[in-house]
Amino acid sequence: MKAAPEAQKRLLDLAELDTSLDRLRHRRRTLPELAEIDELSKRLAQVSTQIIAAETEAGDLARDQAKAESDVDAVRVRVDRDQKRLDSGQVSSPKDLASLQSEIVSLRRRQSDLEEVVLEIMERREAADARVTTLKSEREEVTGTLRAAEDRRDVAFAEIDKETGELTSGRSAITADVPADLLGLYEKMREQTGVGAAMLHGGRCLGCRTSLSIADLNRIRAAAHDEVVRCEECRRILVRTAESGL
Repeated sequence: MKAAPEAQKRLLDLAELDTSLDRLRHRRRTLPELAEIDELSKRLAQVSTQIIAAETEAGDLARDQAKAESDVDAVRVRVDRDQKRLDSGQVSSPKDLASLQSEIVSLRRRQSDLEEVVLEIMERREAADARVTTLKSEREEVTGTLRAAEDRRDVAFAEIDKETGELTSGRSAITADVPADLLGLYEKMREQTGVGAAMLHGGRCLGCRTSLSIADLNRIRAAAHDEVVRCEECRRILVRTAESGL
């Protein structure tokens, strides 16, 4: 392949620019904020699930408490009713009196047991309500941290995209100076090796950092100035300059 030396040298500018673009793309993919956002999003989803579970538990306990309090009230009404019968002197039979007194004792014991149940449920409900409050506070905190991380990501993206746009425009200007066949070879090598062209500097390929053999250097010395030469080791386009050591 033949190409004017100046066109070949433009490949070095293109390679440098493409390296910068690759670096920007890598930076965009590996921003620390992306990993932070991912972790925070997972934590937010986890906390939201925990809130639902805690609220469900608190709701169940509220219903259990209401039922237990209703049972206490029902027993209390029966105790009050029986106590009034006892205090009124309406029951004169010793057997009926003993039965009524026994029932009152049994009901008071039942009332005490039910009140213990109510207290136990109340304690569990308070713990569940406190957990809901704690989790909601954590959700607010995680949400705030997540929004801040997203803002930093967006700012970084904007800076990267702006610089990428500027470099892309510069790339278009460079490729306009490179013949289509040479550009095609450059792009092919770039796909294969990441860098399509490298400078021959002091007898070394700066692409793969390999020192060329005497035979290869002699072959390049003998090549016409407009001939496109390549590194035998990495196959990149070798661009000759005054610093090539030829």
